[in-house]
Amino acid sequence: METISFARGIPAPECLPVAELADCAKAALERDGLVALSYGSTLGYGPLREWIAERHGVEPERVLVTNGSLQAFHFVLDSLGGRVIVERPTYDRPRKILLAAGAEFDEVRVDDDGLDVDELERVLASGSKPSFVYTIPTFQNPTGSTLSEERRRRLAQLASDRSVAILEDDPYGLVRFDGEPLPSLFELEGGRNVMYSSSFSKTIAPGLRVGYAIVPAALGPELEELAASTYITPALLAQATVFEFLRRGLFKPNLERVRGLLRRRRDAMLDALERELAGQARWNRPEGGYFLWLELPGTVDAAKLLIRASGAGVTFVPGEDFGGPSASARLAFSFVSPEEIDEGVRRLAALVAAAPAAV
Repeated sequence: METISFARGIPAPECLPVAELADCAKAALERDGLVALSYGSTLGYGPLREWIAERHGVEPERVLVTNGSLQAFHFVLDSLGGRVIVERPTYDRPRKILLAAGAEFDEVRVDDDGLDVDELERVLASGSKPSFVYTIPTFQNPTGSTLSEERRRRLAQLASDRSVAILEDDPYGLVRFDGEPLPSLFELEGGRNVMYSSSFSKTIAPGLRVGYAIVPAALGPELEELAASTYITPALLAQATVFEFLRRGLFKPNLERVRGLLRRRRDAMLDALERELAGQARWNRPEGGYFLWLELPGTVDAAKLLIRASGAGVTFVPGEDFGGPSASARLAFSFVSPEEIDEGVRRLAALVAAAPAAV
């Protein structure tokens, strides 16, 4: 039996613009190979940094191109240190980084409207000022929830009034299927206390490993030194390939294509859950991104369920991996086809229905 994976939060193979990227890589080498194949600026490929800076209305000096957006979290944590506040649940990689480092961190719950700003204010009042708050406001990993505009404005104002540093991680924001785009925290706050990170992994290809961070000008030199100590010079050829893709105007049409492919998968998962698990579990309806959040009956331990599910040919990630409740799970719809989603949810529902108290 072939395993259907709802655990892989990556683009399906058909989302990847392989032929276009191959041509862009060739053109980047021919046009600027002496730069792309040599040591270069630690901060990243100059034309790409300028493109990012123009897109976000900042000076290029504030842009650091990273090896995916997770590296931005590493660099900011290494630079600022101290107590960190994260969401609960949150992306498992930063959480594991904090635990492995023995770092002090507090968690603030996420609901259907994103980060609970009231709880954040209570946490801020209960201890020392954090070095920064880490948040994924749009199509959050793992829940797929989006911070409401009202909460965004409150959070941006809070950052401004109290000089609280925030790292806004936004790799999924452009992968929107429904509704209107919301302003980023970075835009609302003006980028004084809010740092911004994103990635081309979800909009072009993850294997390129091209992400970026926008930081205050004063922090730039310190992050540059961290980057130099980590890899001396970044993978400039991959960054030059991304820039060529952008320069040719391929980004927007590719993004529309990816949105269409992922929208059909999101809809297939919602339809299958409604058919198979209505009345037994609860889930949200994300307006974009890669994931949705499944709340199972309270008697179900998702980690134990996963053992049985793996034997039945379907996998997912238990909510506890992200700091969530034991009776919860992250379901990724991005990697599998609508037909596989239909079958995978059927297999999962059968396990939940069979003996939930014994799971």
